[in-house]
Amino acid sequence: MDQLQKCDANYVPLTPVTFLKRASAVYANRTSVIYEGTRFTWRQTYERCCRLADSLRSLNVGKNDVVSVLAPNIPAVYEMHFAVPMAGAVLNTINTRLDAKNIATILMHSGAKVFFVDCQYKELADKALRFLEGPVPSIIATIDDVDTPTGVRFGQFEYEQLVQRGNPGYTGELIQDEWDPIALNYTSGTTSAPKGVVYSHRGAYLSTLSLILGWEMGSAPVYLWSLPMFHCNGWTFTWGVAARGGTNVCIRNTSAKDMYQSIADHKVTHMCCAPIVFNILLEAKPHERREITSPVEILTGGAPPPASLLEKIESLGFHVTHAYGLTEATGPALVCEWQTKWNKLPQQDQAKLKARQGISILTLADADIKDLDTMASMPRDGKTMGEIVLRGSSIMKGYFKDPEATSKAFRNGWFVTGDVGVIHPDGYLEIKDRSKDVIISGGENISSVELESVLYRHPRVLEAAVVAMPHPKWGESPCAFISVKKNSNGETNDVKESEIIAYCRKNLPRFMIPKRVEFMAELPKTSTGKIQKFQLREVAKNLAVNEKLPSKKPTGSSTPSVSGQVNTEVPGYAHEQVLAMSRL
Repeated sequence: MDQLQKCDANYVPLTPVTFLKRASAVYANRTSVIYEGTRFTWRQTYERCCRLADSLRSLNVGKNDVVSVLAPNIPAVYEMHFAVPMAGAVLNTINTRLDAKNIATILMHSGAKVFFVDCQYKELADKALRFLEGPVPSIIATIDDVDTPTGVRFGQFEYEQLVQRGNPGYTGELIQDEWDPIALNYTSGTTSAPKGVVYSHRGAYLSTLSLILGWEMGSAPVYLWSLPMFHCNGWTFTWGVAARGGTNVCIRNTSAKDMYQSIADHKVTHMCCAPIVFNILLEAKPHERREITSPVEILTGGAPPPASLLEKIESLGFHVTHAYGLTEATGPALVCEWQTKWNKLPQQDQAKLKARQGISILTLADADIKDLDTMASMPRDGKTMGEIVLRGSSIMKGYFKDPEATSKAFRNGWFVTGDVGVIHPDGYLEIKDRSKDVIISGGENISSVELESVLYRHPRVLEAAVVAMPHPKWGESPCAFISVKKNSNGETNDVKESEIIAYCRKNLPRFMIPKRVEFMAELPKTSTGKIQKFQLREVAKNLAVNEKLPSKKPTGSSTPSVSGQVNTEVPGYAHEQVLAMSRL
């Protein structure tokens, strides 16, 4: 065997960029992108990506330079998933739900050289840039609406101008090392400071293949972009749809009307979303609904969907597959792969099985539940809880500029997720708790630590603790428990819930604002002074959710009141603008 050699003929670095070139050659005249009145073929999409990559190179954008983009699900963001790595650079898609300070933090930490801003987010981007220190980023470009241009200009360049001025014959920089970074995604699920998760070309390529195989996505799918492309690069389906020669149906807002209309008009076959989108579809008004004539495959993840919700959404004509993942795992890491024998079970039992997180995707070498102290595997009894750990090629390279956090995440050859779960006798995993106190509301992560730090900055807050409370629409929502400092008259009952909510609105993204504030004379603590959140969670489980926000006063008792009402304002976006996961 010694005479066998690795050479250019038998070894090519893996990168999902190759999916686009193949789609252009094999499916040249097949529709690649639909956005309102705009249509592109795969030949056109490939040419546009070549042009944009060439323009980026002409601006001295090259290897390991970060290109950030703040935009909804529009053709430009899809194209950048290929054009940016073709230029040798690293794509950073920014969560559009973040506030200006968080966006500024990401731009500074990433050292973004280029910042693309959609016309819809000009004001937000302008605020973010005012927080910046130093010449970052050096190149700013506007993305005007390709279908109905607004004329908005922001920065030195405009996206379509960059596309048109590029060379269509440019084929991109050769990937020499598949371990090179392709994307940088930020998550703030467990701490107040966002972490930059770095994906490799190899990891993105293998994860893409695993998901289109695991989901059994056939040739020429029509994929609806109800999941934000900024979440784990659209769970890698930005690249996966090209691999299958499919059609990308782009929509700016995940509204019931837009989704139903797109499904009917374009014969959508596949879509991804957080369970919250199920409620949007179920609660659609009669004039927003369109008949679903053929089954639509949905891959969902984030907060585990209740079995009853799965039953309701499937009755409309959707077929749901449940997944579990993290930003650090390049999106879905576990998929609840369906078994034929389950079809004989009652519908309710099927829904319960679908609510489990499932088995590892093909990319992963292994997924397990372990005792982190001994690294021993937990028994497969569906009862014994342990930490969910993963290992495989789809796991991140590490946290950007944070070797300490990277070291903590990787332990004894495993990636430690921070989630607690069990393994059932059939090998399927199920999450039971979140060891990092992450609140998942409408599919978005909310760090209790970050929210608490803001509450503590209020001049009258003495103690604060935030836990998840059940929400009938969003799955979970933040519930804040606080004790109040006495005023000059020695009173504590002059601070109202509405005041705390208003303060949070000024200092937090909307989706992080507590949906309820409960006042306590003193928060429950251990003998060492640590707040006992498990007690607060039990109280939060019994709190009612209604439509109005009262002006409640502190009760002064050691037990929080469970009466009153709570504001159920949509967390971070209008009802029709639902976005998906950072945890997934």
